[in-house]
Formats: sequence, structure tokens, C-alpha cells
Amino acid sequence: MNSKLTQLKAFERLLNIMDDLREKCPWDKKQTMQSLRHLTIEETYELGDAILDNDLNEVKKELGDLLLHIVFYSKIGSETNDFDIADVCNEICEKLIHRHPHIYGDVLVKDEEEVKQNWEKLKLKEGKKSVLEGVPKSLPALVKASRIQDKVKGVGFDWEEPHQVWDKVQEELQELQVEVEAGNQDKMESEFGDVLFSMINYARFLNINPEDALERTNKKFIKRFQYLESKAGGLGKPLMDMTLAEMDVFWNEAKKL
Repeated sequence: MNSKLTQLKAFERLLNIMDDLREKCPWDKKQTMQSLRHLTIEETYELGDAILDNDLNEVKKELGDLLLHIVFYSKIGSETNDFDIADVCNEICEKLIHRHPHIYGDVLVKDEEEVKQNWEKLKLKEGKKSVLEGVPKSLPALVKASRIQDKVKGVGFDWEEPHQVWDKVQEELQELQVEVEAGNQDKMESEFGDVLFSMINYARFLNINPEDALERTNKKFIKRFQYLESKAGGLGKPLMDMTLAEMDVFWNEAKKL
């Protein structure tokens, strides 16, 4: 691995390139924080894909793309004299030191759970009115539910045993079934949301990341369906002209691969 000096020189090189691009490139000169926002979100998802695929070379590339965005935002901030990359780095350094009194202070912790609990307590002392303030409003609902549950766990609001959570899942399923039979669309949607929320909670007790689990299933489905499409194409028969029984033959083949 590279030395700390080499790493710092590489970061300086990126900062210098960013200066050049902002001064000389028509596209880069035009960008604002608002115009970059959706691109940053896209890059974050691409990093997530690379991590799920365990493609470390791709992870390296996507981390570079994200780092570029951080440097880009900091450059824009420096042009309005609001902040620069040094302010960004120092801000996170100060936060990390403050939030880790068991490393930089005299607080003792026995495990990871106490570290997380102390983290949430310190955030409240910093002026936050709710432990849920740190959950971004624009997060996808599934990820948001997971973060909400993780946050409230940090202050002790949680189930004690996995079987209690599973019982709750069963309860919510029964309530959903009642509304399905009643045919009330609004209540069905509400109860369906409760089922998903309780399932996400159960996943946490099983040490399963629900987002990763669902994406794993998405990838598996895509792979199997594309196998089905390729087999149908080989027969010269469009999927819409095939019966479900015919498609099931190839689907079951895909499952065995």
C-alpha cells in the first residue's frame, strides 16, 4: 500500500486538477451544487452496486468518483468563501473526536452497542431535539425504515428478543389480511406498510441488511429472467406468445444454474 506521504500527494494532485477543470472546462465551470446533486446520488448507488458485487476494482473506481464530487462541492464552496476542503476535513475530524470519547477521552465502553448509544446521546447534547433528525428525508423508504429503527435502538427503544419481533410480523400480516378481505384500499396500503416495517425490524434482529437482501433477490431474479429471455429468443418465440408452463421450464433451469 502507498505511504501516507504518497496518499497526501495524490489528494493534492486531485485538488490541483479540480482547480484546472473549474477554470478551463466549459462543463465543469457551469456546475453548481444543485446540478451535481443527482449525479452524486447516482454515483453513490453505483458504489453500492460494486460493493454488493464484491468487485473491489470497481469499488476503487466508484470511490474515486465520489471523492471527486466531495472535492467539487468544496471547490464551489471556496468560490463563495463559505468553506473549502480543509474546512470539510476539519469539521469531520472534530466530530469524530467529540463522538469518540472512549478513544480521545476518559469514557469507558464495553462493546459496540455502548459506542452506538453514546453516539446518539452526544448528538442530543449537541442540540438535536430528536434522535431521528439524522435520518435524511430523501432516503428511499426501505433504507429510511432501517435507519429509523437503528436510531431508536440507540436510546433503548427496541424489542428484547427476536421471537417478539416475529410475533409482531405475524400480527401485522393478520391485520393486513383483514383489510384485504374488507377491500379497503387505503387501509390495505397502511397495513402493508406495517408488514414491511416489521419485516425490516426482524431482519435487523437476524443481522441482515434488508436493502442488501432485497437487492440480492433483485439481481437473482434479473439473472433468471434474462436466461428465460435468451432461451425464448433461441426458439424464435416471443415471451408473450409462450404459456406460463412453457416459461416455467426455462425458469426452473435458471434456478439450477
